[in-house]
Formats: sequence, C-alpha cells, structure tokens
Amino acid sequence: MPEPIRIGNCSGFYGDRISAMREMLEGGPLDVLTGDYLAELTMLILGKDTMRDASLGYAKTFLAQAKDCLGLALEKGVKLVSNAGGLNPKGLAEALDALGTGAKIAYVDGDDLRERIGDIAPELSGALTANAYLGGFGIARALAHGADVVVTGRVTDAAVVMGPAIWWHDWSPTDYDALAGSVIAGHVIECGTQATGGNFAGLFDAIDAGLVDDPVQPFGFPIAEIAADGTVVITKHAGTGGLVSVDTVTAQLFYEIQGASYLNPDVTTDLTSISLRQLDKDRVEIAGTRGSEPPAQLKVAANQLGGWRNQVEFVLTGLDLQRKSDLLRAQVEAALPAGLERSWSTWRAPAPDSPTEEGAAVLQRLVVWSQDPDEVGKAFTGPAIELVLASYAGFHVTAPPGKPSAYGVYTPTYVDRDQVTHTVHHHDGTTEVIA
Repeated sequence: MPEPIRIGNCSGFYGDRISAMREMLEGGPLDVLTGDYLAELTMLILGKDTMRDASLGYAKTFLAQAKDCLGLALEKGVKLVSNAGGLNPKGLAEALDALGTGAKIAYVDGDDLRERIGDIAPELSGALTANAYLGGFGIARALAHGADVVVTGRVTDAAVVMGPAIWWHDWSPTDYDALAGSVIAGHVIECGTQATGGNFAGLFDAIDAGLVDDPVQPFGFPIAEIAADGTVVITKHAGTGGLVSVDTVTAQLFYEIQGASYLNPDVTTDLTSISLRQLDKDRVEIAGTRGSEPPAQLKVAANQLGGWRNQVEFVLTGLDLQRKSDLLRAQVEAALPAGLERSWSTWRAPAPDSPTEEGAAVLQRLVVWSQDPDEVGKAFTGPAIELVLASYAGFHVTAPPGKPSAYGVYTPTYVDRDQVTHTVHHHDGTTEVIA
C-alpha cells in the first residue's frame, strides 16, 4: 500500500497571497501543490477579460507564480495542479510552456458549454460564461501520463485535490469511500488559510488559549495527507502562522454545504459519516468518510451580462446630517432620468462631538444601473458632481466618478453527463476522453 500523498494548497481564490506558492514549496515536503482560483464571480471576471482580449480568460496570477516557482517545483519533484485555466486552459498551458522550463504540461477541458448552452437552457442563450463542473479523473489521467503541471477549466474546487489522490492510489470510479475521503480533503483545503484560522469565528479564543504562537505571522496554507482508504490528516508546514484544529476544520467543513449529502461529479459524500480527531498540534485526522454513487447530472454555472452600473459615494459631515442627506437626495433625484434604476444606502448617525472630521462623517452611496452604459456614465456622474458647490456645506465624494462597469447575473442549471466531453490534452500532444 503506498504512503499517503501529501497535497498542499497555495490559493483559495483569484487574488490570494501571491507568495504562497514559493512559501509552500520551500516550507517542507510535498508531493503535489494545488491552487483553487475559481468561483462564480471569478468566471464572470475572466469572461469580461475575454471581452477585451480573447487570448485571456485564465488566472494571470497563477502564471506569475509559475514564472517564479515552476523551476523550483521541478527541482523538488512537486507536481502542480490548478483550475487557473478558467475559460482558457489551453491558453494558460501554452503560456506556461513558453516559460521554457521543460516542464511537461497538460490541460483539461470540456467544461465550457457557451456554444451549446442555448440548447441546454434556452433562457441562457448567449451567456458570457457557461461551465459544467468536472471531477478529478481527468487530472488523474494527466498525472499518470507523466505531466508535471496540470491546469484545468471549471472542475469542482475539491477536484484539484481528488485528481492527485486518484492518481497516487490508483482508485477506480467505484472506490466511493476513498473518493469521498478525498472530496472532504479537497473541501477543507480548497479555501487556503480559511482552514488554518482565517475567517474563523473562534480565532480569538484560540489565541487566548495559546494555540496560536504569533497571530501576526501570516497564516500557513493547509496540507492534506490522504491515505489509500481515504483517511485524511489536515496539517500545515511547521513554523507557519495560524492553527489547524478540530474547530478550524469543522468550520471549513460547514462552508458551502446544503445538507448531509455533498454532491460531486465523482461521488456523493455522506457528511454525517465523518469523524474528526486532534492527533497533535496542527494535525487533525478525518476518518470514516462514506461515499456512494455520484449524481446523474452535472451542475452548470452560467453568467450573463445583466447590464451596466455605476456609483458615487457622498460624504456627509458636521451638523444637520439628516437635512443634508434629504437635500442631497432631492437635488440628485431631480437631475436624474425618472426611469433610471437606483438604490440609496442607509446610514447611521456618528457619535456626538467627534474630535475628528472622519469620526463625524457618514457615507451616502448612490448606485444606479441600466441596460444602456451611457445612462450610467457622464449622464449620471455629471449632475451628481456638479452639485459640489451648490448643495450642503462640506459636500465632497470619496473618489472621482468612475466609468460604467458591466455586471453579471449568475444562474445555475444542470446537464446530463453525456452532454459533456471531459477531455485531457496530454503533454505529448495526445488527447484522452474521460468516460
């Protein structure tokens, strides 16, 4: 029986700590280093990138990290697996290959349903993004074929961890309990430092109890040690900040779930079967996880362009705040088209007799949106800013008016598995379709 595979994570979202890849590679032994860069909002961001440049559509920060660290990963024998390919995994694979490191780079696609989403869900025809969530077996096949780096489109967050575990332990599609264990491992570490004390409601209790050596030290990214039977140990590199406890792991397990059955393209995980145990400082075992047959359909995440929006933040300060707010709103409303959709924020009066202007100030935000970008451009910001010398005393805004920005509408739907061609493009130019 092979030793447990040691899988680290270096990204929980697009914009996470860019130094984390090097920190993880230098911090201790790993077999695979993963990164999760995608979310529903991220797909919209990448879709808007492709509107400006069709060659984009992937997470550029991963490419920057790889430019710095791919040689180090090869030197240490650590495989890199990431969903940073987003809408363009082929483009990211080509950009990685152009770094000239000699790494064997594979990519996984088949999730992109933009051209066919109108047939699947007519109401989503013309969607900016439409991606089915794929599982981990494509990643596993790429690694088995010798890849050093595997980048994907929209696989599930857990799949970037599942794939390496499937490859390492040679699991079959019906090894449901082991697969379910790797789903849990992926679910715990996919959000990065959220498993090591970040965004954790009990953090201050842990600090007070002496469980965190230095709360100012950057939290270490998590590691999952996955055994052949699906038993997992969650840990982090020695000497890094934060903590790994039953409480931090439990908090992450409750993140983004909707019931006792956690659905994944490769397996359905029974969340009631899980047993957690603190083995040692910063080492938590997850055992007993049970799995069963996966769902018949795959989830699809679609983003449509909903229109254009803009906003201005006015600062109210000094005396008579309510009267200032009332005057401002009346003046702005009189200058705007009657049909323009808008929303004014509420505000809470500051403490009396503040010693600073900042303490005596509140923000009044106006957000507008329209199908026509011109209606929320200068036609909106002009009348608002023209009041600067013609309204309440102390009138100012937090920043100069911005340009209209496109906003998206997220819609989930489902597709039969036979509508999706889960495809691996191996480093040697061959392709393989995952049944």
